[in-house]
Amino acid sequence: MSKQKKVTYKSSGVDVNLGYKLVNIIKPFAKKTLRKEIDSNIGSFAALASIPKNYKNPKLVACTDGVGTKISIAEKLNDHSTIGEDLVAMCVNDLITLGAEPLFFLDYLVTDKINLRKKKQIFKGISNGCLAAGCSLIGGETAEHPDDFPKGKYDLAGFSVGVAEKNKILKIDNVKNKDLIYGLSSTGLHSNGYSLIRKLMKSKKINLRSKIGKTTLGKALLKPTKIYVKVVQELFKSISLKQICHVTGGGIVENLPRVIPNGKCASIDFSNGYPFHGDLFDLISSKANLTIKEMTEVFNCGVGLILIIHPTDKDILELKLKKIRQPFVRLGKITTKKSKKLEMKFE
Repeated sequence: MSKQKKVTYKSSGVDVNLGYKLVNIIKPFAKKTLRKEIDSNIGSFAALASIPKNYKNPKLVACTDGVGTKISIAEKLNDHSTIGEDLVAMCVNDLITLGAEPLFFLDYLVTDKINLRKKKQIFKGISNGCLAAGCSLIGGETAEHPDDFPKGKYDLAGFSVGVAEKNKILKIDNVKNKDLIYGLSSTGLHSNGYSLIRKLMKSKKINLRSKIGKTTLGKALLKPTKIYVKVVQELFKSISLKQICHVTGGGIVENLPRVIPNGKCASIDFSNGYPFHGDLFDLISSKANLTIKEMTEVFNCGVGLILIIHPTDKDILELKLKKIRQPFVRLGKITTKKSKKLEMKFE
């Protein structure tokens, strides 16, 4: 009787021992992020968290997001140290638009086969992002899809839960005529518009190592998304923000109208060009042959977060932003207009 060859999980492409090693790599990163409200450890089937005791009438706020094709740039440069930070930022920056405090975070990573060096970089970045946001990394899932997922590739998604005081949740009807609109600087593209960037690189043969300002294009493109949690928390100590807009996919044109009520219009001025990271956005617009108007339909154009405030809070806001060294620009004001929610000046 011939001896038949065993078909094992490892021979199918899944190495459970690498999975165990990865969990042990993640644990010290996660431990650094743990808030006192967290009762569980990485490796459990689920995690427990208490609502912070300082909330009288708490509401839970949840969101999910990913980092899109920015991963392809990380792959080209073989640098995955910032992509995890992007993942956290994309979620927690959404949470704070309702006035919420991020509480905990989970990730989902899918790949063909676990690469410990690469995954360590990713999870260190996730940990750094959670520390910057003041939330805990309490778990996640790493899935191996041998044969069904491109060799050496991966994708990331994140899930975050926060908490807000019921009577302090930001509501769209807070926005009134003559309210002022401010933009906080981005750190670059954040995690949006990279499909266009990749097409440009291929069609125009753009070198990621080419100089742009004091850095290279590759490093500029991998700059992690700014996490605005602590900036917003600091502002809430002094003023009542009326609305917060996180500028993500679809740029300013798609995102700002989401926080403008019917019958009101955000009138903003872009006639002075890109307020921040002009070299980077000028390069993209020139290579793609796009006007600034067209760029605002895709990218944040240097403005990662937009704030709407009452005119009487102007001086306090500007003083506070200067004190915490957060670059900003006054973009415009709210006007009454029934026909549209956004009006932009480019000349």
